Formats: sequence, C-alpha cells, structure tokens
Amino acid sequence: MDPLDKSTPEWRALVRPSSYNNPVPRGRYNLIVIGAGTAGLVAATGAAALGDRVALIERDQIGGSRLNVGDVPSKILVRAARAVADVRRASELGVQNSGELQTDFPRIMRRVLEVQTQMAAGDNVTRLTQQSVDVYFGDARFGDGGHISVQGQRLAFARALIATGSSPALPQIPGLADVQPLTNENLFSLDKLPPRLAIIGAGPIGCEMAQAFTRFGSRVTIYDKQPRILPAEDLAPAEIVREALQQLEVGHLAHFLEP
Repeated sequence: MDPLDKSTPEWRALVRPSSYNNPVPRGRYNLIVIGAGTAGLVAATGAAALGDRVALIERDQIGGSRLNVGDVPSKILVRAARAVADVRRASELGVQNSGELQTDFPRIMRRVLEVQTQMAAGDNVTRLTQQSVDVYFGDARFGDGGHISVQGQRLAFARALIATGSSPALPQIPGLADVQPLTNENLFSLDKLPPRLAIIGAGPIGCEMAQAFTRFGSRVTIYDKQPRILPAEDLAPAEIVREALQQLEVGHLAHFLEP
C-alpha cells in the first residue's frame, strides 16, 4: 500500500512545524507534562491557566493517538462507510440510484487528513504558546535532582506528569512481524483500498474497521482466539453485531477462528 502523504505544510504547521525551535527553559517549571495527547493537553493548559509555569514535551505530533491514529480518523472512516451503506439502501426509502456506486478510497483518506487538520487548529503549537505553555519536541529523559533532558536541554521541574498513552503490541504469531502488518499507527495512512484485509482481534475496534472496509469493497476476514465476536461483551449485543456483519455482501462476511 502507498502511504498517504501526511507531511502537507498545513498539517505539519499545526502538529509539528518543521521550522520550530524548542524554547529556552524559563527557570524551574511547576509542571512538566510528557505526551501531547488528550490527557497531556488538558493537564498542561489547565495548569497554565491556574498560573503554573508549564512545559509540554512531545516526541512526535501534537494531538496524540486520539487525533492522529485513533478516534478521529476511525470515526471519519465509519461515517464514510455509513454513507456507502445508505446509498446502497436508498431504493428501500424510495430514492432511486440509477448509476453504479463507486467508492473513491483515496479521496476518503484525504478527507481524513482534512478533518484532522481542521481539528488540529484547536490544539497546536501556536495556541499552546499563547496559553503560556512551553512546547518541546524530542525524547524526554529523567535525570537526577528533578531534571528532565530533551534535545540536549536540561529542564528543572517540581512535578512531572507522564501522559504518553500506549502503543500497539503485535501478538506472538510466527511470521507476523515479517509481513509488516498494519496497526492503528499506519492504517489511516493507506492510499489504496486493500482488496483483502485480515483483522486480528474481534473486539469493538476490529469489528468497526471490518464493517467499514467491507463496505468500501475489501474482502475482510476477522481472526480471534475466542469462538465469537466481542468476547468481552454481553452475548445479546454481540449477537446483534454478528448479525449485522452477516448481512454484508457475500464474500465480505467475517469469519472467526475457534480457540
């Protein structure tokens, strides 16, 4: 798959400007927050609003997983997939669609980036600086005596908050790492619709993405060690989801591995 170019000037200017230079430390910080995701942003701006001297350290992009590789891009895909389903069902509502339905997957993914860019305007380096938060990009390392180093600078602090979130973990399946599988960190950068897609995990996110990509036209198979989907949920709602997946087009039905 060819990755979607997420280095557009508009996007980079918001989440991590290429020309940005880390500030000079302003003495001892009352609070240093590591991680500029939802929790880190709320903590940093909240403390700064109360008058604390605050530094925010991010190793990658402002916005964290929610904006960049989580809730926001996934829900945009789900909305597009719902539109596809609505068009296919239009005749049931008395709306005739005489043309052949075509899904422009690259355009869908570009819209993901467009919406992300719009939302990034709310929490970006400029806005954070205006709210008296010093933003540093780089890896944070704790030192002795209440100091954190980042990009060769030494920041003194009274308190520190680690809000780095989590990263995807690959299951211990022989050969899986060799095929360079997709995770949430690169799934939303696809620029071409995969004709076949295997999803490992029949939880809420796996089912959500299975339904979306099936509606776009991929042939999807879900694998899970449990005998049913949504194994952590009650049987009744899990059965509703199973029936919904079964109602998808023939050849796009999800299958499940027995434990």
